[in-house]
Amino acid sequence: MYLLLVVARNASAVHVSSLPESEAVSDTSSISMRRSLLDNGLGKTFITKKKNNFYIIPITFPHIDLTFTPICNRICVFLFQICRWNSWNHFGCNVDEETIRQTADAMVSSGLADLGYKYINIDDCWAELNRDSLGNLVPKLSAFPSGISALVYYVHSKGLKIGIYSDAGTQTCSKTMPGSLGYEEHDAVTFATWGFDYLKYDNCENTGISAKERYPKMSKALLTSGRQIYYSICEWGEEDPATWAPSIGNSWRTTVDIQDNWNSMTSIADQNDKWAFYARPGAWNDPDMLEVGNGGMTKEEYRSHFSIWALVKAPLLIGCDVRAMDQTTLELLSNKEVIAVNQDELGVQGFKIKQNGDLEVWGGILSGKRMAVILWNRGSSPSNITAYWPDLDLDPSTVVDARDLWMHSTESGVKYQLSAQVEPHAVKMYVLTTTS
Repeated sequence: MYLLLVVARNASAVHVSSLPESEAVSDTSSISMRRSLLDNGLGKTFITKKKNNFYIIPITFPHIDLTFTPICNRICVFLFQICRWNSWNHFGCNVDEETIRQTADAMVSSGLADLGYKYINIDDCWAELNRDSLGNLVPKLSAFPSGISALVYYVHSKGLKIGIYSDAGTQTCSKTMPGSLGYEEHDAVTFATWGFDYLKYDNCENTGISAKERYPKMSKALLTSGRQIYYSICEWGEEDPATWAPSIGNSWRTTVDIQDNWNSMTSIADQNDKWAFYARPGAWNDPDMLEVGNGGMTKEEYRSHFSIWALVKAPLLIGCDVRAMDQTTLELLSNKEVIAVNQDELGVQGFKIKQNGDLEVWGGILSGKRMAVILWNRGSSPSNITAYWPDLDLDPSTVVDARDLWMHSTESGVKYQLSAQVEPHAVKMYVLTTTS
């Protein structure tokens, strides 16, 4: 007899492969729910039932091998989260080939590329207002005089990958270049021919057509373009893409655009958290780019921003000018231990576990029977924050080593609870490893 327990914080369909029609669904409440996170799989569908504020579906069945078959069109190619840089947050429409070349150089010379920041992404405003007579997108001559192919070659020569931007509408959000609505196959082939590795696909000027109709078209076009291209769906969360985008894209925006301030960042963290249990390896929630280094928040606020984004397996998408970043920004963005949480092979998105006013505990399971925990003070005064073992679904007798990822120090033999004094708008971030 085998037991499968699937958990979600929102009602959802659960897909299980190779399950006989005759097998019944039975309730098994003795299993720890939040720690029993499994990939949804594919095939037969059940609907989760609410129990103790979680939606669960325990399934028991005899005489069968439990197998999950992932979608291996694009998902299996991008099973791990990727780190990258994007031009929009800092440069807006002021993007050109020299900026992209210098950014690629800086990513390598700063050491960020060696830490996994491999993608250099061009956002909006790179093309002329109109297509040519053959229907092709035309790179803006004033900004890219050497041509797109030469720029792609240069970035690839640095050992990096490069991304491009388009829109599932008639124009992009800047209204300075055409969108790809109605030109999906044509543009996908163009991007592949140029050698791009990534497409951010925005949602402006969409003529009122549902995103569920527009975004699959580009998904199919990319899959048949002849090149593996990461598909980043930028639909802003309007039609709850977490519920339908995992089968067509590698990531999907869950919120509106982030702004470089504390209120925007914290609000987006909360909105994204709603969809935590829909993400899985190769299909990620995207709460938008990092603002670290752009100047609108304090060092501790940026540390909070980077820590939460890492925990929730968000794309770590640098949005500052890496050519001119200060040492503080570099130190925040290059914390290997925090990046490792984001890149963990298990690929389970962390989530908000507990809240008491402005004091919060966030956490998520990691490979190797470890757990990442963040104590987050969103208030205006220093406060003590405690995560008790029951909060983390740990047995009361559990003993852990607690690794502080920002202090780079370990406290051994921690029992019963994890507690720390946390400064305003700051975090303490740990990895807990069970020792007994």
